[in-house]
Amino acid sequence: MENIEELSPLRITSTVRALSSALRGKREHVHGSSRGKSDRMFPEPEKLWFKESSAKNLRNRDFLSPSTMLNTLYADGQVPPAVMSRVLSLRGGGVLPVAGGEVMGEGLRLRVDRVAAFRAVLAGGTTEYLKPSSQREGCVVLNCPALHPKSNTPTPDTLNLGQLRTVLLADHMGALLRRQGFEVYFCPTLPEDSDVAVFLQALGIDWPRAPANCANDEREEKIQKALENSPYRERGTERGRRTSGGGGRKAAEEEENEGGLRINLKQVFQEEGLLGYDPTLGTCKVHRDSVSHLAQLDLSMADITETMVTVLHVTSCQDEFRQQQIAVLWRASGATHSQRHLVCGPVKTPGSHLTAAQYLQLRKGQMKEASEMKYGDKVEGQTWDDIIKVMTSATVRFELLSTVHTSPVTLDVQREGGVSTKGPRGGVFVMYNCARLHTLFDSYERGVEKGLYPEIPDGSQLDFSALKEEGEWLLLFNYLIPFSELLDQSGQSLDCEGGGARVNIKTEQICKFLVSLSKDFSSYYNRVHVLGEPLPHLFNQMFCRLHLLRALRELYHRALETLNLPPIRQL
Repeated sequence: MENIEELSPLRITSTVRALSSALRGKREHVHGSSRGKSDRMFPEPEKLWFKESSAKNLRNRDFLSPSTMLNTLYADGQVPPAVMSRVLSLRGGGVLPVAGGEVMGEGLRLRVDRVAAFRAVLAGGTTEYLKPSSQREGCVVLNCPALHPKSNTPTPDTLNLGQLRTVLLADHMGALLRRQGFEVYFCPTLPEDSDVAVFLQALGIDWPRAPANCANDEREEKIQKALENSPYRERGTERGRRTSGGGGRKAAEEEENEGGLRINLKQVFQEEGLLGYDPTLGTCKVHRDSVSHLAQLDLSMADITETMVTVLHVTSCQDEFRQQQIAVLWRASGATHSQRHLVCGPVKTPGSHLTAAQYLQLRKGQMKEASEMKYGDKVEGQTWDDIIKVMTSATVRFELLSTVHTSPVTLDVQREGGVSTKGPRGGVFVMYNCARLHTLFDSYERGVEKGLYPEIPDGSQLDFSALKEEGEWLLLFNYLIPFSELLDQSGQSLDCEGGGARVNIKTEQICKFLVSLSKDFSSYYNRVHVLGEPLPHLFNQMFCRLHLLRALRELYHRALETLNLPPIRQL
């Protein structure tokens, strides 16, 4: 049994849960019971311990139970010896091995057995740390209203930056959800040779396409008929009675849309029990572009065999009201799928107004100029064209996805601003550091070919106590070990019920994770000479470091895959 537990991947959540259980013991407060003076209220388990992450704090502790928590649990904050023994003896089941602990002014400080942790992750194989901790079931349809035709199919010149943000976000969510095991589909299907499809491909977005002459007329007729027969259809005097006395946006909308097929949206979400919809939706006239939108949604369901389907509408805040109308109309037509709305804040460009096409062209030109300034005449040919294309895509994605999705993004789009290839500036900085790792291993392989170094031995043959540099523990503890749990979060957010129509997902976390990783890796790489002199007594430490950095290289690859960015292997 012990061997099985040792093979369990180390998890931060499992460790915090086990530490909390050990610290609390069996003493739980039962709600509704009377309490005497000796009875104590116990804090929630997730508040008992905190994982440290800063280099400063990691010098003397890895986990901390603050003194305020200890004072709540025990008189004068004194941890009984039996409890301390229980905490220090935790092992197995994904729990990081504890090396020691002590109560200081700030609380109970614990240090992880770092050598054992390095061995468990690097010698045991990093595969389990580079994928979600569990595989999910279900199906998600990502609907992007910005790509639906109004009078005509959108083009790069009609797509604004807020809409581009929603497309990039949908693409990122699709990659994340697929890694968790979900079946993922995208809506709408774009005409095969349309300008917008080619534009998205230049950004590395493989949006579904179909021949331009592929009509959806039958589905549109089906949707139209379903709405005409809907119990929520408004007719004659019934409409007049329900709308009399209305004011504001609802009244203006109804006055503008007199005549034609109308659906009482408010009645739909009230009777269907849909939470979080705008109470001013009122009634809505059914236009042709609405029917086309619903037919595309219906088409996206054609090949789905799953019974659990969530439709996630990824829309800008400017289009949210309109998309709520579409969602409720779909419900009125008989669709019963769960629908959620992921709403993006606006994209601001002070002093300029750029379309998506102009923005991409600007960043591409700046990327080329910056590369020429750094690398000179080398910047020519297909290889550099491909590098600039990927770096431009990385710049755009990190600029638009590194901010909480509900918050506005402000871009500097002045031509003289440029895109720097130096400093922690998002996408370029991340791609540059990923390339440094590839360059390092290319150098090592050349050394092997020349007979300077032997091949990297299996991790079980190495002594990981050689990893003493604080940056090495930082990279393992803050990035390699937590990555798997980071990947789990988007699927978990979709499961949250009771939050209404909107869903909030921490879509910015992968970008922030990669930027933070790149800062810490860059600092470490600039300090430490990984490929040392080819002397046998130095090989153990070098190989331990190469094991760590090889795992880090794979971590970069897996994280960049969720952004549909290929790694750049050399610069």
